Amino acid sequence: MRRTPMYQFHTDYKAHFGEYAGYEMPLYYSSPMTEHKQVRTSGGIFDVSHMARVKISGRHARRFLETVCTRRISDMQNGQCRYSLVCNEKGGVKDDIIVYRMDDDDYLLVINCANRAKIVEHFQQVIKAREYVLKLDDTTDSTVMVALQGPKIISQIPSNEVKELKRYRFCVKNLLVAKVIISRTGYTGEDGVEAIFPSGMLSMVKGLLFDSIDMNSETAVIKPAGLVARDTLRTEASMPLYGQELGEDICALSSGVDFAISMDKHTQERGERFIGQDALEKVKADGGPSTVLIGMNIEGKRTARQGMTILHEGKTVGVVSSGCPSPTLDRCIAMGFVPRTLNAVGTPLQIDSGRGMVNAVVTAMPFYKAPKTT
Repeated sequence: MRRTPMYQFHTDYKAHFGEYAGYEMPLYYSSPMTEHKQVRTSGGIFDVSHMARVKISGRHARRFLETVCTRRISDMQNGQCRYSLVCNEKGGVKDDIIVYRMDDDDYLLVINCANRAKIVEHFQQVIKAREYVLKLDDTTDSTVMVALQGPKIISQIPSNEVKELKRYRFCVKNLLVAKVIISRTGYTGEDGVEAIFPSGMLSMVKGLLFDSIDMNSETAVIKPAGLVARDTLRTEASMPLYGQELGEDICALSSGVDFAISMDKHTQERGERFIGQDALEKVKADGGPSTVLIGMNIEGKRTARQGMTILHEGKTVGVVSSGCPSPTLDRCIAMGFVPRTLNAVGTPLQIDSGRGMVNAVVTAMPFYKAPKTT
């Protein structure tokens, strides 16, 4: 298994490791429940260096991204991030990514680790087929990416420039000869930042982002958090996970991320049609996707898990994509796909747990939304 540059950090804080997409990653340090609540109430630091980081630059960089991304790229401003899908020709999802615009011909993409090789190959095929002139540089192995998430994170950051960032904006800070990209983004449903920087600079970046915090202290504002807590946090926030709510065989219009699909971007200035748009237009013309993603509140303490069957009035109608006991809400929650005729809030469903039927009811998403700060 591969290790990220933060492996020593994890061992110093006594992480419990497990395999994730070929990496030896910290699943938890103290306990997933404790780390989940730490992020919801204060702050946590996650190693997300397993996520791929790919630079796209050159004459046709913008046009290329307009072609492979479902989201509008040409109206982005320097210092802006944007969530997008990368679709296949059938309208399924190859990956969901974050696009950082440095300049009109200079971008950085954050890609799911399990899709790194597939997406790089797809990009290279598109570049060759359309004769785009640009440079693709995979910087994953030479950089680190950390996420600092929680309601008290921003107040702990010494840099005023970082504190003043709006959501989905980023700045570039210079540390000696290295550059640190800091964005107001995250995957937990809480406020916070994500930072990308060269390997070996963790101690310097720590000084930039959170001074004088002893993370071993019981009362530390920021503590290490692992991938198990990251998953329950994103589930509460109803954020999709590739391979569960998104996939090559799942229609992009089924997954509740329509905001990331700009079906009219080719009609706007410097716009392009995106790969998969023809298929998605046909789905819309036919009345929409046959199945849609729903949220469910689960009755009792039994947890719904990915792959479990969803039933309505005794008939199989869908499948669970994600589920967990919610530490914040103190109840079990799940997401899954059902026919769009069954997506109304309040619709009663059942889930086959393998040990019996569990009652569920369709509920609005997200399950959890962070309180607004003044």
